[in-house]
Amino acid sequence: MKLLRYGLKGQEKPGMLDNDNQIRDLSGIVTDIDGRTLAPDILVKLLAIDPASLPLVEGQPRLGPCVAGVGKFMCIGLNYSDHAAESGMKVPDEPVLFMKATSAISGPNDDIVIPRGSKKTDWEIELGVVIGKTAKYVPVEKALGHVAGYCVVNDLSERAFQLETSGQWVKGKSCDSFGPLGPWLVTKDEINDPQNLGMWLEVNDHRYQNGNSKTMVFGVAEIVSYLSRFMSLQPGDVISTGTPPGVGLGLSPQVYLKPGDVVRLGIAGLGEQRQLCVAEQ
Repeated sequence: MKLLRYGLKGQEKPGMLDNDNQIRDLSGIVTDIDGRTLAPDILVKLLAIDPASLPLVEGQPRLGPCVAGVGKFMCIGLNYSDHAAESGMKVPDEPVLFMKATSAISGPNDDIVIPRGSKKTDWEIELGVVIGKTAKYVPVEKALGHVAGYCVVNDLSERAFQLETSGQWVKGKSCDSFGPLGPWLVTKDEINDPQNLGMWLEVNDHRYQNGNSKTMVFGVAEIVSYLSRFMSLQPGDVISTGTPPGVGLGLSPQVYLKPGDVVRLGIAGLGEQRQLCVAEQ
């Protein structure tokens, strides 16, 4: 099942993608695609619905972030050994956690706004994990039972803000528009193995990233279990699980985004995003 949110920013309605890739309106069934809707018992009810029985949404409306009301937007750094190498950093012994401000979240095809003073805005295709059931001290073998589904994330970063000044990574990761989610949340029943998903990213039709989640240092189940030792994971929380190699920081010479660039990215079975880069006004 593919759940989504459509409409103007701040006015999104819940929807479902049907078998013909048409949007069907879910607003008569649920109020939004959020933590309450992602509870296991609600997802079971939604799975039983014939999408063709729902109202058809005409045209091609804007898609909003596929999850509303995200409480925590957590990210795992250096989770692909070859990306750690290109970044000049050691492969970690345990997951490296940082967080993005939830105000960075945007729709999958919304503009990337390059912040004032930025010289090094970078891209990162990542597998997003959406929590559906509260997790606390969860063993690895039970961790996927707390996952509602998966989505595409572009973990945008301003490298100078992130790495070249004092403080933590969060300020280089949290600029407005730096967290596109979607196009849809794909429930876990459609994903046989989250550790075997091809992923790619292009800038101006040039492919920079071409990887697979099977090369993660720490898999989804390990990450969910690990994080649940330090904080409760709650329905609607999003975890971005790291990026394969090919980011602008790791190229020689380095390449960074500028106004007018077009970014496209996707993950097998989870859909694609497309973003135009614009300057902060």
